[in-house]
Amino acid sequence: MTEAERLTRRWLDECVLALGLCPFAAPVLRDTSLRITVCEASNAAQQLRQFEQELALLQRVPEAEVSTTLLVYDTGLEDFMLFLERLEQCQIRLQRAGLEGVIQLASFHPHYLFAGEPEQALSHYTNRSPRPTIHLLRENMLSKAIERYPDTQDIPVNNMALLEEMGAEQVEELWQRVGVTRPPD
Repeated sequence: MTEAERLTRRWLDECVLALGLCPFAAPVLRDTSLRITVCEASNAAQQLRQFEQELALLQRVPEAEVSTTLLVYDTGLEDFMLFLERLEQCQIRLQRAGLEGVIQLASFHPHYLFAGEPEQALSHYTNRSPRPTIHLLRENMLSKAIERYPDTQDIPVNNMALLEEMGAEQVEELWQRVGVTRPPD
């Protein structure tokens, strides 16, 4: 297991699961169908090629075998703005492949910032991960999970309340312990 995968698994266990940030995550994270793949390429062409390979894999492999994929970028996307550009390029490839409505992308980054939020807002931590990560979700699985979970609009509100209750010091300490670095000043 690479360091990037180890840190990602630790973040999933100690932040996402332990804090309940995503109520849909527990069954998948406890199952062997979660795929975490690390892209060690630092150039755009190879990074995008690996993304396309993951898209293809999700199309040909049954859900029971691979339910969802976390594509973790180990190098080359440390800058958050560059990561957002790559995410946009991935979204375009998803659309060109005719998979919009079949696969949905979620994004995580060590320096994640929600547009319009103050830089010090704790809400950013809900999408901060040890390495830049694109989550490829099967939309049919997501739809089933949403059907079983009432009031999905409350998830971000509940997460923010939890992080506020924990306080900035405890939140930052937890995320640093699992390998999420502080954004540059």
